[in-house]
Amino acid sequence: MTKVTAQMVKELREKTGAGMMDCKKALTEVNGDIDAAVDFLRKKGLSSADKKADRIAAEGSAYIHVDGNEAVIVEVNAETDFVAKNEGFQTLVKELAEHLLKTKPASIEEAHDSKLENGHTVSEHISNAVAKIGEKITLRRFEIRTKTDADAFGPYLHMGGTIGVLVTLEGSTDEEAAKDVAMHIAAMNPKYVSRDEVPADEVEREKKVLTEQALNEGKPENIVAKMVEGRIGKYFEDICVLDQPFVKDSDQKVAAFVKSTGGTLKGFVRYAVGEGIEKREENFADEVLSQVKGN
Repeated sequence: MTKVTAQMVKELREKTGAGMMDCKKALTEVNGDIDAAVDFLRKKGLSSADKKADRIAAEGSAYIHVDGNEAVIVEVNAETDFVAKNEGFQTLVKELAEHLLKTKPASIEEAHDSKLENGHTVSEHISNAVAKIGEKITLRRFEIRTKTDADAFGPYLHMGGTIGVLVTLEGSTDEEAAKDVAMHIAAMNPKYVSRDEVPADEVEREKKVLTEQALNEGKPENIVAKMVEGRIGKYFEDICVLDQPFVKDSDQKVAAFVKSTGGTLKGFVRYAVGEGIEKREENFADEVLSQVKGN
């Protein structure tokens, strides 16, 4: 039987990031075979990931990787803000973004099954990170964008990745302007580029609501339609980026700023980390009480 040495334990720890006792146990189980010990710990890591599967991961990071005329924006979630700032987590996010842009999977499912250069699938790679970092981690979503040499990407990460925005400016190579538009979108959270993107049924629904509001205010029917037309303009300003006053110069609309670059805003992707994920409600009083009782 091979003797497990401190050097072997150190090597395994460096490869896997697992604890010293776990590494020693793994090496003992597989008679000192480093590769088999890595697999042993990976299997253990997978079971650790399973235990964490019901936890809520609503923190994390958005990240953007640009390579020439291609770019990807991703959101990877963790359970706590503390882990989201962890160097190991940040490295994982970058690795996943680079891999996704290289392999261009068509869906999250396809992404999870795709293989990295180390031979592990994305799912396995994330599970290994779960074992190492100790929290549930999920690759939530990603989007790949392409452009030509005549266009510009505007990547912007707010507060280290709590919000990520990727803008594509067509017909202009002004990357600084594209980034300024991305910064505006991060701040104002529009849903659409322009009015013609807004679905007709959504506009009609809004018009009905505005009509009811005007009638409830006691306004005469003959001026209600005019009032609604005025108010629908404000509605478009709320949801369409080109209709919004530009955050860096509120005297001009985003449309005018984009026009000044000689290009057009082709599209954008905006990820706010954790949006739409139902977060666990924490009762602070109960939490404190349980700690006091525990002591």
